[in-house]
Amino acid sequence: MESLFDPSLGATNQLLVFVCLAIALGFEFVNGFHDTANAVATVIYTNALRAPVAVVLSGICNFIGVFVGGIAVAIGIIQLLPVELLVSKGVGAGLAMVLALLLAAITWNVGTWYLGLPASSSHTLIGAILGVGIANSLTPGHTFGEGVRWSKAADIGLSLLVSPLMGFTLAALLMLLIKRYTRNSALLQQPPKNHPPPRGIRALLVATCCGVSFAHGSNDGQKGVGLVMLILIGLVPAGFAVDLTAGPDHMTRAAEATRNVTTFVREHHDASSAAKAEEVLADLGRVSRILDGRSSTLEIPRDDRFRVRQQILLADRAIEDMLTTGGLGLSAPEQKQLARDRKQMKILTDYAPNWVIFAIALALGIGTMVGWKRIVVTVGEKIGKSHLTYAQGASAELVAAGMIGFSSVIGLPVSTTHVLSSGIAGTMVAQRSGLQQSTVRNIGLAWVMTLPASMMLSAVFFLLFRALFAD
Repeated sequence: MESLFDPSLGATNQLLVFVCLAIALGFEFVNGFHDTANAVATVIYTNALRAPVAVVLSGICNFIGVFVGGIAVAIGIIQLLPVELLVSKGVGAGLAMVLALLLAAITWNVGTWYLGLPASSSHTLIGAILGVGIANSLTPGHTFGEGVRWSKAADIGLSLLVSPLMGFTLAALLMLLIKRYTRNSALLQQPPKNHPPPRGIRALLVATCCGVSFAHGSNDGQKGVGLVMLILIGLVPAGFAVDLTAGPDHMTRAAEATRNVTTFVREHHDASSAAKAEEVLADLGRVSRILDGRSSTLEIPRDDRFRVRQQILLADRAIEDMLTTGGLGLSAPEQKQLARDRKQMKILTDYAPNWVIFAIALALGIGTMVGWKRIVVTVGEKIGKSHLTYAQGASAELVAAGMIGFSSVIGLPVSTTHVLSSGIAGTMVAQRSGLQQSTVRNIGLAWVMTLPASMMLSAVFFLLFRALFAD
């Protein structure tokens, strides 16, 4: 963390860094009370826990989830951005990108929270990233749509589209199984007012609440980690472009993997990708020369640290393009080995300091405990025409926790909001208790509008800040 106070940054740049970090933590704080309210709605409306206890418990589980979740989703989010913005040394482009992402996401999240709409922070952030990429392609010297990772965007978009449908279907099926096989009729009845459920049912509902909160932290927390790393890498490259805690083992593995990837590209590229292969070989050659003979990243000269990151990202992105277009003739085992080597090659650049993870976990956890009521009322009272039963709450949360946790493991962002709210809707249909059409319509409208609205907001912000902070 001492790199933040590097005197070489200058007072202005240090101020910019702290302002951007404050905004990023603000986004995660808003995410806490916007998204996590879904997790506590069921335990509150089934009287399993009092609201103050539920939100504190949920906040703690979110906090823990951020630490356990890794950074796969964070890296996936970052990879949506045009590579030229990720490797630009100019402060102006990086600052415009970061501010546009943060302000667009916070503006839409706060607006939908104020209206009590359970909109998706994941949709919002993905839309903001795509908006920045498209806006960047509108600047001089670019072609419209150029630089956006459309294949990666399609994968994430499919995840965000399919997950609510799966949440609805799986929760409905689970509810039907409970109706069919349970011998405890209390599971299917409206909870008595101000009366806690039986001990076993209560334990189940509290456990599912903790599961959703933990899964939410492990998935959504990573998005905040990714945003903070964009800020640090863009504005403090000497301190954060590579992992300065990496020692001899990491250096050896990264250097060896770089040589292996170089060999794959040299020996397997075809004639159609010869020019791109030469660029990759040149980039990786520079990386090897910088890494060779050094036992830690601290030994890399300050001016070379960002260069290492730049060359690795450019080479890796070019290799991805060659694989997509068939420019590398590899067998299935060779493709798996190349994927492993590419991952090892990036161990110096794909990282997040512990203090970043802690700060995001803290912001998300505290946010969970504030401002939760608007979304909770919508989820608990306004989706179905009748009160949530114990079985409905447990079914929706079991499905949500499982789906979100699995998505974190494979590195795909999903929407806690949409998975859980669609799961509740699925249980209402299975219970034949009916849906409130106006609420379902509003949630659906927020779902449809979030992506284009956040894209538009971030594009406008990016072009504005790009003009203000031109390098």
